[in-house]
Amino acid sequence: MERGNGADRSTGRWAYIGSFTTGGGGGITVAAVDADGALVPRTTVSTVPNPSSLALAPDTGILYAASDTERGAVVALRPEGDGLTPLGPAVEVGGSGPAYLCLAGDRLLTAHYGSGGIGSLPVRPDGSPAGPPVVLAHQGSGPDPERQNGPHAHQVLPSPGGRWVLSVDLGTDSVRVCALDRATGALRVHAETPLRAGSGPRHLAFHPDGEVVYVLHELEPQMTVCRWEEASGRLEALSETAIDTTGLPEGERAYPSVVSVAPDGRFLRAAVRGSDRVLTFDLADDVEKPQLVDVVDCGGSWPRDLVTDASGLRVYVANEWSGTLTWFDADPGTGRLSRAGAVDVPAAACVVFS
Repeated sequence: MERGNGADRSTGRWAYIGSFTTGGGGGITVAAVDADGALVPRTTVSTVPNPSSLALAPDTGILYAASDTERGAVVALRPEGDGLTPLGPAVEVGGSGPAYLCLAGDRLLTAHYGSGGIGSLPVRPDGSPAGPPVVLAHQGSGPDPERQNGPHAHQVLPSPGGRWVLSVDLGTDSVRVCALDRATGALRVHAETPLRAGSGPRHLAFHPDGEVVYVLHELEPQMTVCRWEEASGRLEALSETAIDTTGLPEGERAYPSVVSVAPDGRFLRAAVRGSDRVLTFDLADDVEKPQLVDVVDCGGSWPRDLVTDASGLRVYVANEWSGTLTWFDADPGTGRLSRAGAVDVPAAACVVFS
């Protein structure tokens, strides 16, 4: 397996890689990003169990980690050199198995896969989270008796205009649009968009234009293209795009995991577990009609996260089962990916960049 060139030509940028401690991971790996986009691991912080999702505060640089445990919690950590210093103790989120977290102003939002709901926590002036959490429980189920016996919120994300919160629920085959009370943290369902029964929506991404949303489904290899209206808080499903499962072993299922749109809005990429591929779609002709232009091996096994850097020229994939963080160079004209390097990160789950 190839690696980075080993030379730490520091750019002042850092990568933070979360990994499942119950799967043999070390917790949060801190890596320097060199001038070629290669990652050079420096330290591993093991104080957070199962950091399944990470988020960086854009103004303070504080790192937040969701602890995917039965009594789910979040932790705030201050980056200091190549280390991380906790800002107080972990704070429980009021739900089990938080799979995703994000920031919405001075609130932390979490999606609880295990208990099926979303929650919010206030952030203190020093950046640390405070309790108690405010939780909105989801209701409903789907036709898959093993995966959809109840709600399973997998992602929560503020809308581009900041007025609404969208939550993706694999168990209820729907995306909820919620209003967030900034003063109290209370969440209220404003609208719910049903998607194909049994498809198991897992993850969504907004196009930079703020008017189109791409919803990736885990239980069926497909993606739903939606129209988003910020003023009314309405999400409308427009069409479905098939997700290529080339390379899938006979008798096995594909489990798409994450969708990401390049910063300039030209390309969209999706990771597919099972077939272990990364798909690139061209959006140049019509953002509502993604065109498949490239399919490459993910550089490992079971790609759980995929991130395009701010330049749009590099794509990073966290491969959980193979324990690798692999990066690719992206051709700015065609969007095609070429593998550029990898580092070992056992049970890799997610990655964010400063």
